[in-house]
Amino acid sequence: MIKVSDLRARDVVNILDGKKLGNIIDIDLDLDNGKVTSLILPGRNRRYSFFSRREELSVPWNKIVRIGRDVILVEIPVANEIDPYRRDYLLDEEHM
Repeated sequence: MIKVSDLRARDVVNILDGKKLGNIIDIDLDLDNGKVTSLILPGRNRRYSFFSRREELSVPWNKIVRIGRDVILVEIPVANEIDPYRRDYLLDEEHM
């Protein structure tokens, strides 16, 4: 068993480009089926403003390759910008 607090302490790394995506800030749960649907990671800021909201990156559970002792390896599409792979896009892609 792994605790959520243990998961949040691990770095998330994309195996396709080797980039560190950050640490988990939240987890999406399917309460009806008792499953974790995705990990929520911090995205980049939209604007350089103190009051701007940070976008979120959602990594669907099926994109997790391995959960190790210190790191979580995921496989998400490599892109110049992380914007196209925001939360809504990844969740829609799963249902295709």
